[in-house]
Amino acid sequence: MKTILTIFGGRSSEYAVSLQSAHAVLTQLPAVCRPLAVGITREGAWYRFSGDPDALPGDGWQRPEWCTPCTLRLDFGRPAVLDLDGSGAVRPFDAAFPVLHGKNGEDGTVQGLLALTGVPLIGCGVLSSAVCMDKHRAHLLAAAAGIPSPRGMVFRREDDRRAAARAAAALGYPLFVKPVRAGSSFGVSRVASPDGLDAALDAAYRHDGEALLEEAVPGFEVGCAVVGDRVLTVGAVDQVALAGGFFDYREKYTPETSQLLCPAPLGRCETAAVQAAAQTVYRALDCRGFARVDFFRTPEGRLLFNEVNTIPGLTAHSRFPAMMAAAGVDFPSLIRRLAALGDVR
Repeated sequence: MKTILTIFGGRSSEYAVSLQSAHAVLTQLPAVCRPLAVGITREGAWYRFSGDPDALPGDGWQRPEWCTPCTLRLDFGRPAVLDLDGSGAVRPFDAAFPVLHGKNGEDGTVQGLLALTGVPLIGCGVLSSAVCMDKHRAHLLAAAAGIPSPRGMVFRREDDRRAAARAAAALGYPLFVKPVRAGSSFGVSRVASPDGLDAALDAAYRHDGEALLEEAVPGFEVGCAVVGDRVLTVGAVDQVALAGGFFDYREKYTPETSQLLCPAPLGRCETAAVQAAAQTVYRALDCRGFARVDFFRTPEGRLLFNEVNTIPGLTAHSRFPAMMAAAGVDFPSLIRRLAALGDVR
């Protein structure tokens, strides 16, 4: 039985989401492998975690008896976790499963660290992780593959706000202001008039040095799960149904006005079109392992690429597992399938 390093937590706004996903993954992995869990605190400290996974969702995992300071051995071909408690313990692993969301985990940083060891990685690699976290560059690559995105313009923190105001006027209100590199809708604002633009830019710049001004697309959001490398498996398409506002962090994790419809109430041809577009984007952005690809669907039926989540939520109730379940792959089977991807790198 192989050992899979599972990394959770991290210095990201999505730390709490990672704990939820890691809890779900770590409760399933023992059926197929030996889990080796490492948690990263909000401050960036690394600990080998030997405690009860049920402590993760409430952020109660950092108990002294469960946490041993550790680091990674980066020797190529000899990946291991090194305990830093003076014992000199070396704990080899066979594959790595980053269950991290957002910056410093989903953006290629941890993937690059693991790549130095040559260890098989469950999930997207360095390039795809970095590109997919960057909304602007991901849109450019998807467009080159024939999948358009909403109209938008990017501004840096130091750019003249008057130029941003002119761009916003050209795009038209309402519009969205988003950090170029962030997840779970942190720092995203819907701006109804010029009066709200400065505050929205400030909110975006708190999460990243670049902000994307993007047109508001009428219609609704759809998503599709994709699993695999050479041969791809697609999940059912889902639809985000909103009664008001937009699909922000609160609505994603404690829905009040939103509802997820899975499968989406689309016709067979429309569903197939979303699944085909998801595979096109997945390959164009060099995704591997698994990801969720999201689009906007206009009232005319046009698809506009929104983003790729290279480490989507992995709880039993998250969108990605729900899409796979609707396609006939239940949660335990999904985790087994993802764990098996560590055998083929």
